[in-house]
Amino acid sequence: MKQNRNSRRVNQIAREKLASILLLEVSDPDLALVTLTGVEVSVDKSVLKAYVSCDHDRYEPVRQALERARGRVRSLLGHALGWRVTPELIFEIDTTADEAERIARALEHAPATLAVEKDEAGYPITTHRDEPVPSGEADGNPKGDEQPV
Repeated sequence: MKQNRNSRRVNQIAREKLASILLLEVSDPDLALVTLTGVEVSVDKSVLKAYVSCDHDRYEPVRQALERARGRVRSLLGHALGWRVTPELIFEIDTTADEAERIARALEHAPATLAVEKDEAGYPITTHRDEPVPSGEADGNPKGDEQPV
């Protein structure tokens, strides 16, 4: 979604208010160690989509706790924001961190055919051709063999 300055500001304000409510007003133990990773507010401010992250083994309990708290959070958020319309809340579990970890693990265990030589810090080593290029190889013709015309 393309954002202009106003929509970024609205999203930031909504994120701060929602984070404060989840931290200070909701006392559900299933919502402990939950991170609010992002908020998107519709242009007309009628829908607020909140992205939360947590451990992958806690997705379902967190989803259920957010559903239980949705009404109270919406009411508190409406008072905190002071907008003409109190937005409908949609909570989404943000799995980006888990997906990144899964991809990193897959890359660590890459088959030897896909392996890249790494230095001691784990960065790929790039090879540079210091030796001169034999005549003809620079234009893609190995060892200077003549190409038919």
